[in-house]
Amino acid sequence: MATGGNAIRGTRVGAGPMGEQDHGHHADRVAVSYWDAHGNETVRYFAAGISEEEIPETIDSPHSGLPAGRDKANPPALSKNEPYKTHLAYVKERRTDEEAESILGDALQQLRDRRGQS
Repeated sequence: MATGGNAIRGTRVGAGPMGEQDHGHHADRVAVSYWDAHGNETVRYFAAGISEEEIPETIDSPHSGLPAGRDKANPPALSKNEPYKTHLAYVKERRTDEEAESILGDALQQLRDRRGQS
C-alpha cells in the first residue's frame, strides 16, 4: 500500500524547521538570587549589560510576600508598619501641654470677643 506525498513521519503539515536554532536570538542575561526570611529562593533575570546599581537589592518574595534580599545568610527583616495616627496625635507631637493650653486660651478669647462676651 503506497501513500502519497513525501512528508516525514511524525511531523505536521506546515511545521517549521526542527530544533531550537530557529527560535530567535537569546540575549545574554544574568541570574540574581534573592532569599526571604523563610529561606525561599527567587531568581530574577537581568540583561547582562545592566550596571550593578540598577539591580535592586530587595524584592517582594512571590512565595511569602516578605521582602527578599541578595544575601542568603542575612535576609531583610519585615519593616514594622507605623500605626495610623490621627491629626490630633500629630499635633500632640509638635506641641507641649503648655503650648496647647496657651493656644486654646487664645482661641477661646477670640471666640468670646466675636460674640461680645468677656
